[in-house]
Amino acid sequence: MTDARFEDSREAPLNLGAMDADDLAVISALVQDAVFPASEMRWDRTAHRFALLLNRFRWEEGPARAASPERVQSVLVFEGVSGVASNGIDRKDKDTVLSILSVTFDATDAPAGHVLLTLAGDGAIRLTTEALEATLKDVTKPYVAPSKKTPDHPD
Repeated sequence: MTDARFEDSREAPLNLGAMDADDLAVISALVQDAVFPASEMRWDRTAHRFALLLNRFRWEEGPARAASPERVQSVLVFEGVSGVASNGIDRKDKDTVLSILSVTFDATDAPAGHVLLTLAGDGAIRLTTEALEATLKDVTKPYVAPSKKTPDHPD
């Protein structure tokens, strides 16, 4: 038995890049409500790369998502990362499941700046970057969301 691959599906995987805050806003919308265990975060100091393996809700499915909500595993990668800081995350508990609310970029000394991944439960990850360079790539075939529900954000 082999893992599911996008090539086996009729849907096309997302493969997007972001080089400015407007591009990142699109990626942010697509990763809203993505969940991942704390153990799926990696910072490669030598390569200046920070990556997350996410279980992303497929918001791009539009109204069809209500009938059959889907998730897909995706890799979110940031290049040129010179520092990583977190708040509200127990890094010792590798089984903690985190959920992304938004991803934003704040230029400090353009093109350098900070990427802020805001997490549910008041957690956050801040990346110090030489310049904004992000990619979001789906790496598995979509699957039915285990909860069988669309994430909800009541007012």
